[in-house]
Amino acid sequence: MANIITDETIDYVGILAKLELSSEEKEQAKKDMANMLDYIDMLNELDTDGVEPMSHVFPVHNVFREDVVVNGDVRDEMLKNAPEEKDGSFMVPKTVD
Repeated sequence: MANIITDETIDYVGILAKLELSSEEKEQAKKDMANMLDYIDMLNELDTDGVEPMSHVFPVHNVFREDVVVNGDVRDEMLKNAPEEKDGSFMVPKTVD
């Protein structure tokens, strides 16, 4: 099936994409868009009866882990490495006046 892309369609897509196309670029874009639509039409011819719709190629089930604290409060241990500390935080040299 031949998909015919009009100049108005190319102009509209150019506006949406904020592109300024020359007349040669518009002609090439028309050909490219027609080719894409022809390919989509070809995919529509495939027999998909019995094929279950999916949202992901691989079976993914609940990829999120439980949000559980595993190392606890180790602030005092970390502050042992600080050259200086103040009120339970690292003290660093002032960088902005």
